[in-house]
Amino acid sequence: MPTNGLHQVLKIQFGLVNDTDRYLTAESFGFKVNASAPSLKRKQMWVLEPDPGQGPAVLFRSSHLGRYLSAEEDGSVGCGAERPGPDCRFLVLPQPDGRWVLQSEPHGRFFGGTEDQLSCFATTISTAELWTVHLAIHPQAHLLSVSRRRYVHLCPQEDEMAADGDMPWGVEALLTLIFQSRRYCLKSSDSRYLRSDGRLVREPEAQACYTLEFKAGKLAFKDCDGRYLAPTGPAGTLKAGRNTRPSKDELFDLEESHPQVVLVAANHRYVSVRQGVNVSANQDEELDHETFLMQIDQDTKKCTFYSSTGGYWTLVTHGGIQATATQVSASTMFEVEWRGRRVALKASNGRYVCMKKNGQLAAISDFVGEGEEFILKLINRPILVLRGLDGFVCHRRGSNQLDTNRSVYDVFHLSFSDGAYQIRGRGGFWYTGSHGSVCSDGESAEDFLFEFRERGRLAIRARSGKYLRGGASGLLRADADVPSAVALWEY
Repeated sequence: MPTNGLHQVLKIQFGLVNDTDRYLTAESFGFKVNASAPSLKRKQMWVLEPDPGQGPAVLFRSSHLGRYLSAEEDGSVGCGAERPGPDCRFLVLPQPDGRWVLQSEPHGRFFGGTEDQLSCFATTISTAELWTVHLAIHPQAHLLSVSRRRYVHLCPQEDEMAADGDMPWGVEALLTLIFQSRRYCLKSSDSRYLRSDGRLVREPEAQACYTLEFKAGKLAFKDCDGRYLAPTGPAGTLKAGRNTRPSKDELFDLEESHPQVVLVAANHRYVSVRQGVNVSANQDEELDHETFLMQIDQDTKKCTFYSSTGGYWTLVTHGGIQATATQVSASTMFEVEWRGRRVALKASNGRYVCMKKNGQLAAISDFVGEGEEFILKLINRPILVLRGLDGFVCHRRGSNQLDTNRSVYDVFHLSFSDGAYQIRGRGGFWYTGSHGSVCSDGESAEDFLFEFRERGRLAIRARSGKYLRGGASGLLRADADVPSAVALWEY
């Protein structure tokens, strides 16, 4: 199957947290490092790179500076190396509690300390040399087994997760990584947690918490007994096996989770490819043939729609729309116009997509009327994590308002009705209060409109017509007139 960007392995960025809950920080001034920051922002993000010499050592590159962490023989540390030399090579030593110890490979000393008193000169490991890994990527993704080349998804009937999907199709393929007590949990789309014995449970108990390990750019999940998650048996059931060292069977890729949508036409029927290559609005239920993977081109902001049958929507002769293209081209790109609770689609011929009398879709309209409008529903985010320019959206302690600058995140539940979404947190529904404030303790739901404006980012519009944004106050507000960068959210 052509990839065309369908399967994008996420670049793993992370923060390192010391024993005093402060993040390793790379400063621009003097390329110094310290452990003073209380939260995970741009200066606290690092990328792990393999040793170019194919050895066991790794390199730590600052996402902010593009330079490498190094430790000299006298124990002094910095982040000024533009190219990795011998002093940039570290060994990662995972500890039983899930934390890492970083050991200079050429000098054999351990890296640690507090505030601006960091060094790599310790000969023994104390709490000052222990680091917790905190992923900086958006936590909702697809999980691909490296050995089986199959995607992990929820199997509700078998009450398990299994790596047996050729495509990460439908809501069951969405996984959310939950950072808790310095470890990670795997949360399914129905809000249950995967235990190491393969069972799904409602609470993140000890057996459902894992230490992350990296190997050649891949992820491994180690349970509290030191064993690793792996697909087992013919069905690929995901649970901890016998291995206490990660082999290929225990390695996974995290892949970007693109929005998957269904569309409803003016005849109240679902757009589908169930009856052949023609894209038609002729079905009464939403299943795989009515689900389309929606990708947004970063340059043009136009969209493609990919079907479960393996083809992109494409413009054909006389304005017809068929799901037959195997490559992205100008004829597979559609411009989305956001019209409140409805959308209109403009094809590459400059005309709007409408529904013909037989239900088939065609780009033959010059204007938008009822027949050119569709309901577009996001189906693979029943639970929602939002991240803006300054951090994640999270409940503010002791308040009914929401922070937008946190390094930890809250998970919100999403529902849908007639082109609009309702967002619910642990205290109640979201609603807009006085002066544009957004509150999270409503007894009844307010409708919000989602507009998928950029790849991986959406704008959220309140009933006032204003967009939700972050800002200097760190509070979520509904007072932006246009969906600029501060009003776009990773989801």
